[in-house]
Amino acid sequence: MYYFLAGGGGLLSFNTGFAIWVLISTVVFLIAMQKYLVPPIMKALDERENRIKDSLESAEKAIAKAEQISKDNEKALKEAEVQAQKIRKEAIEDAELLRSEKIENSRKEADKIIQDARTAIEQEKKNAMIELRKEVSSLAIEAASMIIEAELDEKKNKKLVESFLNDLNKKN
Repeated sequence: MYYFLAGGGGLLSFNTGFAIWVLISTVVFLIAMQKYLVPPIMKALDERENRIKDSLESAEKAIAKAEQISKDNEKALKEAEVQAQKIRKEAIEDAELLRSEKIENSRKEADKIIQDARTAIEQEKKNAMIELRKEVSSLAIEAASMIIEAELDEKKNKKLVESFLNDLNKKN
């Protein structure tokens, strides 16, 4: 070990001239780095940091916007459901009203048909009664004239009435 120290060129020996050159070159290197290399690196790092911040802000804004859209969609969906319920309710009410109106109209129409039928039956009944009266009066007149023409003999009158009754049976 002494050998290295005594020769003056060992690992642990100190050379002042070389140390000054190392110091000067290190200072020059640091100044050059500070002036020419560090600013572009710092600028690149700042730009990258800004891009990352912008990306994060954009992502946060997009998330907030997506959440707002989701809330709006939920609100719109609820409103649509309420509107659909309202439309369904109105449709059911309209259908029920229409059904009630149709039933009432049918009932009125049926009552009218029944009333018209009753009126027609009454009219036919009156016409039949008039026709029957005409027929009865005609038959009565015919019978009276036959009685007047015939002699007032009881036997003949009986025969005449029997004949008249037989004629009535034949006509019916």
